[in-house]
Amino acid sequence: MAIHPIEYRYGTPEMKRIWTEEAKLRKLLEVERALAKAEADVGLISKKAAEAIAAGIKKVTVDRVKEIEEDIHHDMMAVVLALAEQCGDAGGWVHFGATSNDILDTGLALQLRDAVELLEAKLDKLNNALLNQAEAHKHTVCAGRTHGQIGVPTTYGLRFAIWASEVDRHLQRLDQLRPRILVGQMSGAVGTGAAFGPDAIKIKDKTMKLLGLDAVDVSNQLIQRDRHAEFIMFLANVATTLDKVCIEIRNLQRSEIAEVEEGFGTKQVGSSTMPHKRNPIKSEQVCGLARVIRAYVEPALLNNTLWDERDLTNSSCERIIIPEAVILTDHIINLTADIIKNLRFNPENIRRNLELLRGVNMAEAVMIALAKKVGRQEAHRVVRKCAMEAHTSGEHMRDVLLKEAIVTKHLTPDEIEHLMDPNNYIGTAVEQVESVVKKLRR
Repeated sequence: MAIHPIEYRYGTPEMKRIWTEEAKLRKLLEVERALAKAEADVGLISKKAAEAIAAGIKKVTVDRVKEIEEDIHHDMMAVVLALAEQCGDAGGWVHFGATSNDILDTGLALQLRDAVELLEAKLDKLNNALLNQAEAHKHTVCAGRTHGQIGVPTTYGLRFAIWASEVDRHLQRLDQLRPRILVGQMSGAVGTGAAFGPDAIKIKDKTMKLLGLDAVDVSNQLIQRDRHAEFIMFLANVATTLDKVCIEIRNLQRSEIAEVEEGFGTKQVGSSTMPHKRNPIKSEQVCGLARVIRAYVEPALLNNTLWDERDLTNSSCERIIIPEAVILTDHIINLTADIIKNLRFNPENIRRNLELLRGVNMAEAVMIALAKKVGRQEAHRVVRKCAMEAHTSGEHMRDVLLKEAIVTKHLTPDEIEHLMDPNNYIGTAVEQVESVVKKLRR
């Protein structure tokens, strides 16, 4: 019976597969296999025992592990016993010298490695969608807005380029995170490695080499959770970027603005009672799930505050927050890429909003031109006076400027007309977009 929305509503199949019970068990068994091989290499156990353990792994099932756990109430020991019973006499060498979290934390690192590869691919896909829109709309001039009010012009290309640059920084962060989170340990009960004997460090290093992981320099009974907290904060940071992007799309889809809108299917229904509705439901889903992902940051940080060499308070928490945070982040990256790719633009409304203030939004352009004649502060005073008059009277800014003596003394009617055209005041926006696209295109 499905209960959690991740089971039936959210998440991609490829990411959810990484976090199934079966996938987790296979990673734990992979660690046990590598440990046995490493111990055989240093002579702690026989090569025959290591081979028997490797062969026995294939026969271990989730159902059998659960059956044993029902009796003994210890999940990792249930895995050990399920494997041991498949190994004959070699079963006595399974898990030799290890503690539960040597296997659990290292197995988690293997899951995280698979997840990170998927996240990187999805972020690349999103960035390409953003760069495509940046390139396609580098000349699409639109109203810039600050404080929710129309300011000077910008371009849609610049907006997409800004978002693409931010996503690229997330890709850089993910790459920088790898050596800190893709690590394993084989340290024993409290970190001394005593049960492994004098070759403890060799066993640890060999085990991690076999698994393709780096080994922690030092640990107690578990890998320190500052690493995992950093990863959750990374996911929250990514989610917040997507939240920002989708808030902007939702705002630009408002009926009063209506410059862009999400793709809307021919059979799609917007409301159960209002037949006309075309709601930005995908963007709203991204924003809603971003709140959930950010909420995992505090418990992730608290998981690092354990007693002494460790306690178990992180365990139950991590079983929930790590898979959920990864699955939901992957989901909204995928969803945002789809939103961006299928975004629809309404050129008439973009132009209408540019002209909504009847030229008042071009006040800075006039001020800069006038400042070259009378100084910046005097130009600001004069143009502000004209802008406030245009606001109050409803006249076009051009007409108010043409009545201002100090303006007409220094600027001709043709120059004023040129300054009123938003297309003439986008600075280096096109060049910036082209530079970003060239730099980030993969």
